[in-house]
This record gives sequence, C-alpha cells and structure tokens, in this order.
Amino acid sequence: MTERGSSAPGPRLIHGTSGWHEKSWVGPFYPDGTRQADWLPWYATQFSSVEVDSTYYGVPRRSTVENWRARTPDGFLMCPKFPRGIVHGGQGRTPDGDVVLDLDAAGPERDRFLDTMSLLGDRLGPLVLQFPYFARSVFPSQDGFLGRLDRFLESLPTGCRYAVEVRNRSWMNQELLDVLRAHEVAFVWTELPMVEHPADLSSRLDLVTADFIYGRLIGDRRATDALTSTWDRIVIDRGANLRRWAQALARVVGSAPRVFLFANNHYAGHGPDTIRTLVRMVKEETGEG
Repeated sequence: MTERGSSAPGPRLIHGTSGWHEKSWVGPFYPDGTRQADWLPWYATQFSSVEVDSTYYGVPRRSTVENWRARTPDGFLMCPKFPRGIVHGGQGRTPDGDVVLDLDAAGPERDRFLDTMSLLGDRLGPLVLQFPYFARSVFPSQDGFLGRLDRFLESLPTGCRYAVEVRNRSWMNQELLDVLRAHEVAFVWTELPMVEHPADLSSRLDLVTADFIYGRLIGDRRATDALTSTWDRIVIDRGANLRRWAQALARVVGSAPRVFLFANNHYAGHGPDTIRTLVRMVKEETGEG
C-alpha cells in the first residue's frame, strides 16, 4: 500500500472501466472464445487499473481477492468500493441515516473490508466511498453528514488512499472539499444527470483535495438502457461531454502526480471505448497526444 501524501512513481493517467465482468464484451473487447476465468488477465493487458464494483455489494472472500492479485501483473491497480452497508446503511432501498458511516454500526464491516482488501498488496489503488443521494429524511442537513464523514475518515488507516463521491448536488461545495482536504482524501469527479458537470464545478472550485485525482464517467442510466440491453458498442455520442472532461482535467493534471479515470458501460454503451476516447482527448489537450 502507498502512504497518503507520498509521491509514488507510476503513470500519470491510470485508467480503466467500472468492472470487467461483462459477457457482451467477448468479441468487441475480449477475444472471441475467451473464458470468463481469463477475462481479468486479458483486461489487465489493455488497461492499467479497474474499479471493483462488486465489493459494493459485500466483502468478497479472501480467496477471491488473492486470486485477483495472482491474475494481474505488477503495476496494475484495483480500486474497490466500500460496501453498501457502510455508505448506504444496509440493504434497504432507502439509506439508513442511523447506520451510514456510524463507527459503532459500520465499524466491524469497515475493518473486515479493509483487512480483506489489504490482500491486494501493491495492487491496491484508492478505495472509494460512493454515497447515494441522501434525502432530508436521512440527513436533514449537510452538516450532519459532514460531521459523520469527518469522524469516519479520521478512523481510517493511513496506509491507503481514499476517494469520496457524493450525489447531492448542493453538497458539492467548499465545506465538503475542506473536510476531504483535511484528510488528504480525493473528491470524486463524476458525471451524472443530477449533479453539476465536473468541467463546470472545477471552473469555480479547486477540486484537487489529495495527491491524486479520481474521475468516474457514469452517465444517464435510463437513457442508455432505453437504447440497448448489451454493452458491446457505443450507442450515445458523448463526445462533447468527453471533450469538456479532457479540457477540465488538462487544467489541473499538473496538480496531482496520478489521475485515475474510469468509465461505466452506461455512460455511452461500451466502457472500454469511452475510457480510451477520454484518455486520447486528455493527451491531446495536454500536448501528449
């Protein structure tokens, strides 16, 4: 693991997709006939990192994590999400504000998650706290959430990097950034229908709160689902939005030695094509392309 605040060597743009388990990628991404057991090793020949979505649904077996490490090369980084029980407060449809980030309620699962993820060793990238939208019935104010977040981040071991994504538009403000910066935790740049585009947000706020930048291209799930049920091709032209991402990142890429970028299938229909396009655009904007 890498200490927070250190300047570890490595490529500046570390990128990939939100997961690698997608059968419709066989053919357009994975070679025809690739067995599921070989997806991750092949994926790791194409990208430098992957966001691990499956950990959001529960802490995996230790043997599973050990297998991930064994089947990926040196230098490859995996970025797991904290479990839903911690960031959502259980498995119910509505978040439970009494449980979210509560050290007594969520502490045991936090410890089990961190212990299991430590098995990745030098394959471990930033760990992501992906929060849902919180209605006032869950957190009556941002202050209540920030107090809980501050205490939770303080409780985390310093041997890992962390990133925080919020989905309350009005909470993407200086108060949140101050809490994250105090703990050297990254603010997640994310594109979703209900939040401000990172290009707009970064034009008025300094979004670099740690020694790395973390970006997630999620998109409008309903719009993409209306066009396709498979994820083997681009179905929505997001080129203009990607160019805005690239321009915004180019302005700040020198502020952090590492930039992690991940694309979801729902962003435009095919995560691998989306992230490759964004990386090409960032390099063009920075003069590296």
